[in-house]
Amino acid sequence: MSELFVKVCGITTTEQLEWAIDLGYDAVGLMRAAKSVRLMEPDRARELVEHAAGRIDTFAVGLTLADVEPIIDVVDTVQLYEYADVPSLALASDTPPESTKGLEYWFYDASHGTGTFAEIPAWVTSVEADFVLAGGLNPDNVAEVVARFRPAGVDVSSGVESSSGVKDYDRMKAFIEAARGA
Repeated sequence: MSELFVKVCGITTTEQLEWAIDLGYDAVGLMRAAKSVRLMEPDRARELVEHAAGRIDTFAVGLTLADVEPIIDVVDTVQLYEYADVPSLALASDTPPESTKGLEYWFYDASHGTGTFAEIPAWVTSVEADFVLAGGLNPDNVAEVVARFRPAGVDVSSGVESSSGVKDYDRMKAFIEAARGA
């Protein structure tokens, strides 16, 4: 990856999807973890994937494979917090993966999807993979994190919301500008 990959997770509306496309995000995440306030029902997720087709990459995001199975056939990438033998896997964890072979992405996320920022350990740069940093990033801290760790990408969700589960255009714009400007 040459330019910083930037993903916004927890998209729930067509309007938010359009914002992500217009602002130049590389990918959007559709949440399938049952306890998330951003949980997408399969039919609605499929509608958003269809709307996104050819314009932005889509990720089905869940804790386990069972979470994302209802939409796995329509998304570009599957993002899980456990290894699964699926095409285009993005593995998310707070520990080094046993192997990065076969992974499309490796996301370091100590928040486990809660959006709480935790200090990023130096060892992330020694993992033999392009890594994406996630968990608690926002427009105010992303530039420093990118400058310090030089990840292949960053992922944001609650850090660009005006309230829980509600994306904010101005915060999404500030985030991508800060991330790519680092």
